[in-house]
Amino acid sequence: MSFLSLVFRNLFRQRMRTTLTVVGISVGITIVVALGAVTGGMKQTAAAVIRQGGADFMVAQRGSADFSFSTVSEDEWAQVASFPGVERARGVLIYITRYGSNPFFPLLGMRPDELAVSPPEVVQGRLPRGADEVILGESAATDNDLAPGDVVEIDHRPLDVVGIFRADNVFYSSGAYAPLATVREIARKPDVVTAVYVKAAPGVDPAALAAKIEDELPTLTTVASASEYGKVDQGIEIMDALELAVSILAVVLGAIAVMNTMIMAVFERTREFGILRAVGWRGSRIMRLVLTEALALCLVAAVVGIAFGLLAVQGVLMIETIAHFLEPTYTVGVFVRGVVIAVSVGLVGALYPAYRAVRLSPMEALRHE
Repeated sequence: MSFLSLVFRNLFRQRMRTTLTVVGISVGITIVVALGAVTGGMKQTAAAVIRQGGADFMVAQRGSADFSFSTVSEDEWAQVASFPGVERARGVLIYITRYGSNPFFPLLGMRPDELAVSPPEVVQGRLPRGADEVILGESAATDNDLAPGDVVEIDHRPLDVVGIFRADNVFYSSGAYAPLATVREIARKPDVVTAVYVKAAPGVDPAALAAKIEDELPTLTTVASASEYGKVDQGIEIMDALELAVSILAVVLGAIAVMNTMIMAVFERTREFGILRAVGWRGSRIMRLVLTEALALCLVAAVVGIAFGLLAVQGVLMIETIAHFLEPTYTVGVFVRGVVIAVSVGLVGALYPAYRAVRLSPMEALRHE
């Protein structure tokens, strides 16, 4: 009998116990994969928000607990625009409200002339120019069966749909653009914007420009990448912390489950180990046998956990409210993390049982009843 066939025979010896162990480990991996995909999607959305309109970075209120709560005054906007090295500084007011089945409908207010400088991809109609005009994202238009010429009512304000635009990100695709003055009236936020999107002039280092703005305007902060998004929104940092906590918990609980399974397997096979030692198996080979069994068990759990993680995310996206603002991202890192956790669980959980199996002398093992 080959080494690998012996490994799988031992795993299937106690099918119920093996199955329960796989299920227990796979649950943890399922949660890790699902959280990783969701967090990746949130970071992708954050990156799209930061780079809106081809900006190098955005300027927002320092210390905002949530990006939508950020307020930058007209004076601060003018100061940012007047910095040497700033080619363009576009103010955007982001107002989150309910429209149709979407409770997180983003209505973005921009001055029509600034929107025209770096517009979204218009697939039908045109950009808004008048006070009561709006251009909808494709998802928003499709979900609500709207087209140019229709009228939408947002917070009791009727707006004429003049166009449809395409966006790569679900956040923008589920929302709309309207003139800044109109959005200020709807949101009841006069003379402020949520953020200012800055494009550095040719030859100017965006990082140096951002640092200078932060130094001279202490009430504002700059965000150039998703890793800096925590400056204006704690949501992604909380998700990262939750993902780390769940990963650690999955390793600890999974290791306990593997240890319990492998200790029982070692105890039940004491005489078998004695015979193997008596026919010439070295202690290192016995240890390798136990560790390989544990790793095989955990790799099966990894495959099951990853599969169910993907299904779990798709199940969550069937909830219409969530599908409007969340687009999961399946990176290689998400799946690698699941496999690494599975391998860690196998190694940590099998070390003591493997050590116990090696410690048994052949005579002691053969006398075991």
